[in-house]
Amino acid sequence: MPTRNDQSNRARAVWLSCLASGYRAALACTIVGLVTLYGPKSLGRQVAFPAFSYVTVILIVTDATLGDTLRGCWLALYATVQSIGPAILCLWLIGPTRFTSGTTALAVALAAYVVVLPEKTHLVAKRIALGQIVITYVLGFINGEKTEAIWHPVHVAASTAVGVLACVLALLLPYPRLACRELKQNCKQLAENASERLKLYVGALHAEDNTSALASISKAKSLAVSGSKLLQSIKRYQESMKWERPPLKFLRPYCTNPGEKLQQLEILLRGMEMAVTSITSFPVRMVDGELKESVIRLEEHVCLTIKQVKNYVTCDSLTVPESNGEDVTESLQTLQAVPTAKQDLPPLFFLFCMKLLHSKSMPKPTISAQENSVKKNIEGLPSSSKQDEFSFKGAWSSWAKKVKSKNNMQAIRCSLSLGLAVLFGLLYSKPNGFWSGLPVAIGIASAREATFKVANVKAQGTVIGTVYGVLGCFLFERFLPIRFLSLLPWFIFTGFLRRSRMYGQAGGISAVIGAVLILGRKNFGPPSEFAIARIVETFIGLSCSIMVDLLFQPTRASTLAKVQLSKSLGMLHDCVGSMSLQESQGNLLGNQKKLKLNVNALEKYIGEADVEPNFWFLPFHGACYSKLLGSLSKMADLLHFAAHSRNFLEQESQETEASWKESVNKLDGDLKLLKEVVGSSIKCFQDVTMIKSLRELEKELEKRTISYDLELGKSANVNRVSDLEENGMEKFITSYLQHSNEVVDKIHVGKGDQKALRSQAVLSLSALGYCMQSLITETRKMEEGIKELVQWENPSSNVNLLEISCKIHALSN
Repeated sequence: MPTRNDQSNRARAVWLSCLASGYRAALACTIVGLVTLYGPKSLGRQVAFPAFSYVTVILIVTDATLGDTLRGCWLALYATVQSIGPAILCLWLIGPTRFTSGTTALAVALAAYVVVLPEKTHLVAKRIALGQIVITYVLGFINGEKTEAIWHPVHVAASTAVGVLACVLALLLPYPRLACRELKQNCKQLAENASERLKLYVGALHAEDNTSALASISKAKSLAVSGSKLLQSIKRYQESMKWERPPLKFLRPYCTNPGEKLQQLEILLRGMEMAVTSITSFPVRMVDGELKESVIRLEEHVCLTIKQVKNYVTCDSLTVPESNGEDVTESLQTLQAVPTAKQDLPPLFFLFCMKLLHSKSMPKPTISAQENSVKKNIEGLPSSSKQDEFSFKGAWSSWAKKVKSKNNMQAIRCSLSLGLAVLFGLLYSKPNGFWSGLPVAIGIASAREATFKVANVKAQGTVIGTVYGVLGCFLFERFLPIRFLSLLPWFIFTGFLRRSRMYGQAGGISAVIGAVLILGRKNFGPPSEFAIARIVETFIGLSCSIMVDLLFQPTRASTLAKVQLSKSLGMLHDCVGSMSLQESQGNLLGNQKKLKLNVNALEKYIGEADVEPNFWFLPFHGACYSKLLGSLSKMADLLHFAAHSRNFLEQESQETEASWKESVNKLDGDLKLLKEVVGSSIKCFQDVTMIKSLRELEKELEKRTISYDLELGKSANVNRVSDLEENGMEKFITSYLQHSNEVVDKIHVGKGDQKALRSQAVLSLSALGYCMQSLITETRKMEEGIKELVQWENPSSNVNLLEISCKIHALSN
């Protein structure tokens, strides 16, 4: 459990972060207010839409660094060219007086489609461009004859430019908030976090009783949550830092990609956690005497490696000093035989993870050409040749794919929701019609989101922000400077809202904009009337957005989670099937990366389904899905370590005689049995999760008059995990350990190199054995979870997974 000091430090860090972010945002809004309210009248005439200046500030400066702001400048320029240029042409050709409510909504919808369609356009650029489109067309229609076809869009662009300039000044004063400084600080904190976790894991390994071990593991788990957040921050600041680096290479002392190395560090620490939590009793009899001293020395040496994370700015890779490296490696050479009991595998897997972390080059297996191709496909890189790009047939095929693509559907959905919001907003109140479209424009998401939750928090954020603004105007009606000062505590408060689970980023930003648009302006009428009008228009826009989302995304998140669970199980089946000591590891690594992407997608759908209203549907069983997600994620990590152990064994086999290589065939036989045992069970789980309900399955069997033989199903699935009792698993692991010792015996002990090679083979084979054992254990847990899930969806039925699988195969045949 975290100590009181840790909790106070964490609270202090959150307060300082919210205070710094609130100060920058308040300063930027103050600069906009000074320019628009106290600046020269000639400048005030050009910046005719200060409301959008404030919106631009919130879109760019929220939790931003200088790099984020510089990128925001470029994105705002790109958005302005993308939206204002066509708007000038449209207004000049058609004329503002010829627009109606319907034609205005149509123009907004068409312009929005053009903006959202490009897939690679940054989300901030899309939001700014859509906001400019709403302001330009809707206010142009509202003002009618007063609208100038050219100068009106120019004024919108000038208002955007003032907001961008205010963001840059706010991030520079009184001193710049640099992403590289934030990155360095986060790397230092992550290094301290990782060192502390490593000490706790080693302490748990050396614990004299179960109580002490569990206490250390509990503290380490608490630190792991903080480490995960730090790693996310490092990845974010790493992207921002690219905009802060000078163009000259000799002025770039910063490490180009620390995030990838730190991600590997996090995976290895997760492996150590799996190892110590798998140990059933303490003290560990195996880690004693000379080996215990070796672990302590290895821990000290690994800490030297982790310390280099603090000084990442001067390193290209995480390396360890050469002084004690050979001594530490020799300290593990006492391991000359694979243990014969499965209880001894977790400590050796722990040492395997420490040895990987100690490695001079962080564990990055050689990427084969096949794996590189898989990686390109995963990242979505184009695979078509350049010759097809310029052919008519290729262009037509590419256009047809774009029409059916997911991004095209998103563009249609956004344009339709924005067009309807503008139409109904103008029909309700023409003078305030643009307030219905603006929340939809600046709230566009890059991917599917929890529609009802996001709309709910946006509405709540708008209301509480608007109420705060009205109260501020009431209290400080004659004191405009104090009204601006009252924004600072509100920015700090909304900083906590953005970090909360209740409101999140969408609700926090809506609350900020709601207050700023009232406190940062004057001469817009009574604040209460303006507040009511804006709340009603916002409700109209969000209602249109919800309606369009329901039309274009009729599939519930709970259904998508179930489909994604089936896909993840199918990918897991492919991963297990690609485990082999004979074939290249490229297939396993490629499949493991795909599995990780599928698991991440499943986590997203589960989070969306958890906050999705049930209505008349069956409630979502979030607890069961979370258990299955945990098992899938753990199995993905186990396959990652299995690939590493396979890589070490492949390297060692190149230095030994042919008889050693021939002995690997027996190990491959054990792996084949594992693939049959685990693979058949996972395939059964995948089939079961694909059915809608057991009642429909029974009806389909009766309709086709198909019979099934349960005994035949048992004989076909004799190697399922549920049929593998504890004694059977014991025999399976014992067989693997015996064959591993036969392989190790082929390595002749004599010279130092052979001794080190033998100890490395012991660690690699033990790690692979631990992964195999854990895969079976997690498959058993997954079987319980799948059974619980099917029982939840079919409460009146008696669930038998084998029987359901037999019925499914009978229908498919």
